[in-house]
Amino acid sequence: MSESAKFIEQIKSSYSPTGSYIYLGAGILDGQVYSEAEVNLSLKMMNRHGLIAGATGTGKTRTLQLLAEQLSDAGVPVFMLDVKGDLSGLNKPGSVNPKIEERARQLNKPFAPSGFPLEIYSLSGKTGAQMRATVLEFGPTLLSKILDLNDTQAGVMAVIFKYADDNKMPIIDLNDLKKLVSYLSEGAGAAEIKSDYGSISSSTSGTILRKIVAIEQQGLGGMFGEKSFDIADLLERVDGKGIISLLNIADVQNQPVLYSTFLLSLLAELFNTMPEVGDLDKPKLVFFIDEAHLLFKNSSKAFLEQIETIIRLIRSKGIGVFFCTQSPTDVPESVLGQLGNRVQHALRAFTPNDADALKKTVNTYPKSDFYEIDKILTALGTGQALITVLNEKGIPTEVSATMLTPPRSVMAPLSSADFGQLINGSQMYAKYKDTLDPESAYEMLTKKINDQTAAAEQVKQEKELQKQETSNNKPGTNEKSLVEQVMGATITRQIGKEIVRGIFGMLTGKKTKSKTGGLFGF
Repeated sequence: MSESAKFIEQIKSSYSPTGSYIYLGAGILDGQVYSEAEVNLSLKMMNRHGLIAGATGTGKTRTLQLLAEQLSDAGVPVFMLDVKGDLSGLNKPGSVNPKIEERARQLNKPFAPSGFPLEIYSLSGKTGAQMRATVLEFGPTLLSKILDLNDTQAGVMAVIFKYADDNKMPIIDLNDLKKLVSYLSEGAGAAEIKSDYGSISSSTSGTILRKIVAIEQQGLGGMFGEKSFDIADLLERVDGKGIISLLNIADVQNQPVLYSTFLLSLLAELFNTMPEVGDLDKPKLVFFIDEAHLLFKNSSKAFLEQIETIIRLIRSKGIGVFFCTQSPTDVPESVLGQLGNRVQHALRAFTPNDADALKKTVNTYPKSDFYEIDKILTALGTGQALITVLNEKGIPTEVSATMLTPPRSVMAPLSSADFGQLINGSQMYAKYKDTLDPESAYEMLTKKINDQTAAAEQVKQEKELQKQETSNNKPGTNEKSLVEQVMGATITRQIGKEIVRGIFGMLTGKKTKSKTGGLFGF
């Protein structure tokens, strides 16, 4: 048997699921594309998570696009991060060009342009339907990540959330959080929590407040509050096709920690609210997290543990998660080990760090009878990838260099007119446009502070009144005899002086003259 025939047989054996699947492309050996060596990914195994990696410009975004298209066709909703705003073209059918025609010929598959149902969301509310979450839904760990707090400050944040929870004070928006931080770090609030929760220093509270204000100044305060996003909206279908939900972050690209953490908060909510379903024939939702390295960069141990727990357990809820990043080394080993489906685009080895990353990547792949993994990874062209996935028995498939099938929708952003029409016609845009302001920690604390102030003022007045009554009731304090009252008068004191002076004058034998010269003024 020739090497090519053996290759085709191995690929067919590894990538021929019995149930529904995603067609990824066809195997490549020695530069030749073998269309019969189809590379497929079983829908049943897409809740085992995955990784899409590769250097800039190698086609990762288009791989996300083709996966989203076929998932939508299969009735599986998709949630994706649109970093550059160029995935909105999913809504419109693509067009044929010479490159597409050549790819279709190599794969021996007809190219059928198609558009897909699309909802576009935004954290700022400027480039799509406003996507919000309450501060309480974020929780202290994720919020500390967003605010870039150190361990001490993160501990204080945990105390604030515990106090709010114990006192039934919902933390809805940033105003609630700022009010809590201020109240618990000074005055009556500081005294209230000292014995049960500990003290919050003014320097720590000041730092937290400044970082909250910085978020507001960047125009992103609107992502915290009500109406909170309902994750059930991610599970919608239209005419049997799964909705593709895009979180457009083109206007907040300079806030990677914020949007990547927001994605994790959605995952955490899915994990906490979705029922256990076990293994399904196809997932209920597939989550794609682009620029995943930003999620893990400078993360605390508690944050990483939370990610690891969610990824490990959420598959039983029927949710698949795919991370998209430049190198597998961007993902912690504890998480990487749970990503069974791998689509690796070309890696470059221009620097010692690149070479080290390449070596580590090679070590994560099964041994191949057909490739030297390190060489094939640096030789892949645009639209090609080295693939290994889990078959229906959960066993890694044969490694295959693959020519990927092209997306069938537009591989560019929608025009301004089409984009505006899509947004304005969106039910989700209308649903989340207006904010709600329910009673929450801000109002409850304001009332509490006012009541405390009023109570303190009443106590003060009562003490003053009591002091005055005590003083009034003291014997002889305010009661003067008639003689004392008369003698106390000004004119009486003056006459008294004259009489005394006259009497003493008489006693000393002196005569006091009046102004007219007579004795005693007579």
